[in-house]
Amino acid sequence: MGLSFGKEGILAFRNSLALNGKAFIDGKSVDALSGETFGCISPRDGLEIARVASCNAADVDLAVAAARRAFEAGVWSARPPKERKKVMQRFADLFEQHLDELAVLESLDMGKPISESRNIDVALVLDTLRWYAECPDKLYDEIAPTGPDQLATVTREPVGVVAAVVPWNFPMLMAMWKIAPALASGNSIIVKPAEQSPLTAIRMAEIAHEAGIPAGVFNVVPGFGPTAGKALGLHMDVDCLVFTGSGEVGKLFLMYSGQSNMKRVYLECGGKSANIILDDVPDLRVAAERAATAICFNQGEVCVAPSRLVLSERIQDEFLEIVVETARAIRPGDPLDPETRIGALVDDTHRARVEHYIARGHEDGARLVLGGDRPDTNLGGYYVNPTIFTGVRNDMTIAREEIFGPVLSVITVRDDEEAVRVANDTPYGLAAAVWTRDLSRAHRISRRLRAGSVWVNCYDHGDATVPFGGYKQSGNGRDKSLHALDKYTELKTTWIEL
Repeated sequence: MGLSFGKEGILAFRNSLALNGKAFIDGKSVDALSGETFGCISPRDGLEIARVASCNAADVDLAVAAARRAFEAGVWSARPPKERKKVMQRFADLFEQHLDELAVLESLDMGKPISESRNIDVALVLDTLRWYAECPDKLYDEIAPTGPDQLATVTREPVGVVAAVVPWNFPMLMAMWKIAPALASGNSIIVKPAEQSPLTAIRMAEIAHEAGIPAGVFNVVPGFGPTAGKALGLHMDVDCLVFTGSGEVGKLFLMYSGQSNMKRVYLECGGKSANIILDDVPDLRVAAERAATAICFNQGEVCVAPSRLVLSERIQDEFLEIVVETARAIRPGDPLDPETRIGALVDDTHRARVEHYIARGHEDGARLVLGGDRPDTNLGGYYVNPTIFTGVRNDMTIAREEIFGPVLSVITVRDDEEAVRVANDTPYGLAAAVWTRDLSRAHRISRRLRAGSVWVNCYDHGDATVPFGGYKQSGNGRDKSLHALDKYTELKTTWIEL
């Protein structure tokens, strides 16, 4: 891994970090106006690691006013694209100097293994930032095909003040998917991190300011959804709100938009992804091991987690034997131990939610073949063992609702038609996968799957060049790629009679 020391060295490094829980508004670290704070609890051991500013509507007003002032003054929105690019590149360079610090903060804050924080999360965040840093001076406007007596131009302009409400499962990455294209387009942004994981968003704002992002352009207001989040949703001077999280909260933001200024709202609201394993799977062991490791990745707290294993009944016995064998070897452990492969769930409330779904699987008649209990970690914290149910029907609760934990539901099917029907029989449409050695079969099934991302003979692959988002109740709009810029820009037509 990137950190050049073992567990004891990581613990010593963690103890050397100063954890800042203040809001970041108008280029300064500030307390909430009320003076109120809340405890940032590490899921690693259940202990408080910092006090965090508990922002409310008054703080949101300050942040929005700062963002609007910066936008109208043109300190960022009117800066030449080449200059915005240079500042964003400095932001990326400075971010890279703090990778170890940010990785440790991420593991402390939400419980993921340090090996994943360091080798996956911060690397992807940096890649996203560098990719969008190259965009500002490479985006061209259009000239419409008019007659010789007219000139019509179509230009992109920044939308204005953007609010980004981001989740706790990938705090930095989900934030950067929104921050980077919003900044590249010339907007001012206000980030409301999840109350469970606010520390890295605050630190990123400090780094951005040090790199030269002007005051008011990048603000962070930590706090709770019903206070800070709702205030952003209802604010009359927020032009666009982007959100990743639950469908329940996503629907609230749509309501807030209608109750206020009809601000643009773009949502990514999770999934119940089908991982379809056909009888001609190219390498049965590879696919089975991936099915097990993917549901355990990030403790199963992944919006595209392959939580429904849609498996051909012709190969079910051999396939499931490998899945169970692989998952059994993945034991929860200390997130700050480089050897740990699955860490802690984000908090006690969420662990109780996951355990509720496990109990519901029993009640509905599914067969528990692995896990379903808590490990003995001697750490405290919020851990659950990888859990596998077989004999699952697609109408069972564990197959319908997003559990957001390391819980796999195995649904066997007879043929391709049933596999597609089961995969699409969900209110979600974020992602899916199909494993087959027949390329034509893969194309036919992929086209019929109602999902924003479909992987063939792999799972959860991609980079900044491709869009990410979902169909149906998984949301609207897209993160990543040039398509993400559509959320943060307005198209202006200028028609000139010559």
